[in-house]
Amino acid sequence: QVQLVESGGGLVQAGGSLRLSCTASGRTFGTSGMAWFRQAPGKEREFIAGITWSGGSTNDRDSVKSRFTISRDNVENTVSLQMNNLKPEDTAVYYCAQSRGRDVARDPHEYNYWGQGTQVTVSS
Repeated sequence: QVQLVESGGGLVQAGGSLRLSCTASGRTFGTSGMAWFRQAPGKEREFIAGITWSGGSTNDRDSVKSRFTISRDNVENTVSLQMNNLKPEDTAVYYCAQSRGRDVARDPHEYNYWGQGTQVTVSS
């Protein structure tokens, strides 16, 4: 059984930075694509960034591409999201997710394990 636990969310002023981390249990992390999604109140869950099993490529959403960086450590079973120059519109609950395969996709249905989410609030 896979469990994903996020940490690192909080309240930050616009222009600030946060680093989210997701720790995975189970034996499939190292062979699975991983991604971060977010969901703001009243909105659908949206893809932010993904990283393949080997860390060889990422697929960042255009609105955050120059500000957010995803990385992974297959020894520690963690995936991280470094978020810089945060904006009020980045306020949301952020989720990490494990893909059904080695690659990543923007469709949340391609992910079969999810963390509980961590709140990120950016004040103006």
